[in-house]
Amino acid sequence: MALEITDASFEEVVLKSDKPVLVDFWAAWCGPCRMVAPIVDEISSEYNGKAVVGKVDVDANQEFAAKYGVRNIPTVLIFKNGEVVDKQVGAAPKKAYTDKIDAAL
Repeated sequence: MALEITDASFEEVVLKSDKPVLVDFWAAWCGPCRMVAPIVDEISSEYNGKAVVGKVDVDANQEFAAKYGVRNIPTVLIFKNGEVVDKQVGAAPKKAYTDKIDAAL
């Protein structure tokens, strides 16, 4: 399962991570977000130990969604060394996300 990331834990979990981090910005009411959720959970299992995979509920945690200009969901950002190195806006096939993580490894 992907980690639940909040505004309070974002800096520790994402920005200070020594591994690449995939962050899925989503909301419960978002249909495409629900399509992406099982893909993100699969990636979380497959990359366990190699990368951090988490989700931010934009309704409950708006600080970092705003900071990174997330206007459409789902938006997936790939972080490395605390910086955004790639992004995917809208639902995409699993390979689109894994290719982005692989590039950051």
